[in-house]
Amino acid sequence: MYSDNPRKFIGGVHPDDGKALSCEKPIRIAPLLEKYIVPIPQNIGKPPKVIVNKGDLVKKGQLIAEADGFVSVPLHAPTSGTVGETVLIPGAVGTMIPAVEIISDGQDEWGSALEPIPDWKNTDREILKKRIFDAGIIGMGGAAFPSHVKLSPPPEKVIDTLILNGAECEPYLTADHRLMLEHPNDVLEGAAIAAKILKVNRVFVGIEENKQNAIDAMKEIAGKYGIKIVPLRVRYPQGAEKQLIMAITGRHVVAGGLPMDVGCVVQNVGTCAAIRAAVVEGHPLIERMTTITGSPVKDPCTWQLRIGTPVAEALKMAGGVIAPAAKLILGGPMMGFAQATLDGAVAKNSSGILLLQAEETGQYTSNPCIRCGRCVDACPMRLLPGPISVLVESEKYDQAEQAFVMDCVECGACSYVCPANRPLIQHFRRAKAEINALRRAGKK
Repeated sequence: MYSDNPRKFIGGVHPDDGKALSCEKPIRIAPLLEKYIVPIPQNIGKPPKVIVNKGDLVKKGQLIAEADGFVSVPLHAPTSGTVGETVLIPGAVGTMIPAVEIISDGQDEWGSALEPIPDWKNTDREILKKRIFDAGIIGMGGAAFPSHVKLSPPPEKVIDTLILNGAECEPYLTADHRLMLEHPNDVLEGAAIAAKILKVNRVFVGIEENKQNAIDAMKEIAGKYGIKIVPLRVRYPQGAEKQLIMAITGRHVVAGGLPMDVGCVVQNVGTCAAIRAAVVEGHPLIERMTTITGSPVKDPCTWQLRIGTPVAEALKMAGGVIAPAAKLILGGPMMGFAQATLDGAVAKNSSGILLLQAEETGQYTSNPCIRCGRCVDACPMRLLPGPISVLVESEKYDQAEQAFVMDCVECGACSYVCPANRPLIQHFRRAKAEINALRRAGKK
């Protein structure tokens, strides 16, 4: 049952949010670039298969890579032009990934791949779901999980609630904030389409109280779609799925469980806006809102960037760099990934491009755990981060798994409060990768 008094999830922290740099500035539309570098693997699951060759002519929105299985989504050209080389670029997590160059012809001419479905209310649910698949939509809050899969719960899972994540608790990022403020109908109509697919009548949008103007804008038209706007207390990681479900519904997702186990599906507000564009306008997912920010950036702001925009070009749009930058992060400072170069490109889940100066960063150490317990208090999943990290250091991955390391949501709250500056979140990511590798080897 929903309560007007937001519940408190367990744990969490309240870091300096840095949102003032960009939250008051309207979204800017990026100019057309001469070249885009479209990463191929952009979703959880199997990456799509490239179906174009060097020299091929493509139109804006044309299919350039087709999905390779159910947990996979297609890719589309961000503009019209010519297919260039297939190159290797650094992905968000640092590994080299393939990407396709699209060299613009300057015309930016749409193809005719997807037919608009303006009368979606009287359209079959399966047709709407297929449209979401055909448009290549994934979770745009960072998870990159294919949206058509999330909207296809197993028959034994009874879904009664759809929750939109508008919390945007990650420091510095304001892309969702500006989207809800400037395009509330896009978000809410997309939510209504998702609700129709799921056959649910209970739809909530959780928005942290530090975005009051976005709350007001969404409330103005939410009644049109029968959607409830829920102001949430400001607390990181309020936007994590399990914490958001607890705050809005009071339902607890057990260790190892999924939101659908408690009758909920959670979608990011940007994902819902993309769903509306795919259904109502026939536009595949080829652009997204991305916050380009940080104290070294001359003009921090949220931009509407096309997928494949080189990071270096995105920084130029924001006026360039006016102070020495010690760290470049794709995403936010808590859950984002530090980059070694400017050679990456914007993907469907690129919520932010963040630069930090040296005095704004810290350095992890190999100091031993001092058993202070602060990480335990901060962990929203009620894990024991300190002891688990010691197990990982000793490469005791089986014991780390027994200590529920796989339930870590990688929010970074433990690392943030650790007085010993231990790389806790890096330990847990390593453990999860090792455990998953062992599981795959066992299946083979």
